[in-house]
Amino acid sequence: MLVKADPAAPALLDLPINPVPPGVRTLTVAGRWNVPLRVALWPANGEARGTVVIVQGRAEFIEKYFETIADLQRRGFAVATFDLRGQGGSGRLTKDPHVGHVASFHDYVADIETVMRKAVMPALPPPYTALAHSTGGAVVLLGVRRLHPLFSRLVTVSPLLGFGERTMPEWVFASVLEVASLVGLGRKRVSARRPGAGEPGVFEGNTLTSDRARFTRNLAVLDAAPALRLGAPTIGWVKAARDTMVTLKKAELVQRMTLPTLIIASGRDRVVDARAAERFGKRLVNGGVILVPGARHELMMEADRFREPFWAAFDAFVPGEE
Repeated sequence: MLVKADPAAPALLDLPINPVPPGVRTLTVAGRWNVPLRVALWPANGEARGTVVIVQGRAEFIEKYFETIADLQRRGFAVATFDLRGQGGSGRLTKDPHVGHVASFHDYVADIETVMRKAVMPALPPPYTALAHSTGGAVVLLGVRRLHPLFSRLVTVSPLLGFGERTMPEWVFASVLEVASLVGLGRKRVSARRPGAGEPGVFEGNTLTSDRARFTRNLAVLDAAPALRLGAPTIGWVKAARDTMVTLKKAELVQRMTLPTLIIASGRDRVVDARAAERFGKRLVNGGVILVPGARHELMMEADRFREPFWAAFDAFVPGEE
């Protein structure tokens, strides 16, 4: 079943295993360079404490966050999220719709600002908290000075501040990306085994979650809506990610981050480098870092024993209406 707010609105997939939280409104917003962005807005249950804006990771989609959205609604928050350009129900950027591409992570930053001003702020109440996962975490940290007027707090979960697994030395990796981009290979798909590549649909040995039910639920959504699938990224996407990581290592940039920021890292993360997240969090002038031991990359889709410390940290850090 497809849920729409009106005939012109983008649809959300509603499955018995993954029902759409009540009260949704969907719309399309034109992002940077007029790329269409699929946006969804939810009211709080009862009087709103504020709004949480979920900024997704690479290859994710709105439907993947229905459980988290319902958890936030029960906490008294309105919720907004949107599919990043090039994935989910937003506009794809390559001829092959299953290849993930972006020219620069600054395009993502601009899209967040656009969605906030055109969709979230006119419809949902302040204060606004960004809840950003993986790629989304790197994006909000990269754009924090631009986004500071829009958000009161940032919570980043398993932020992409370093690749979790790499088969070559850093200097070789950087050189390969530079040369490939210079010779016009930026839109070519990287090997499926490169950092950020799509995960196989097998629970055993997966790097995302130790919770079989949640893993199966996410696969069911993709089986029902294959257009939401995204495979390996392009060389250009990987270079844009690495450029962001290099920028975020600059001490002067971190020292200027005064927006209250919480980083939550997963102890068994093999997709991103949890140690890089810990190092970054310890340098924040108005924030900190928490490590959830034993958790895999997708902490919000993990087993309850890992989600509970995540929610405890979130509840302590995000007080709601100020």
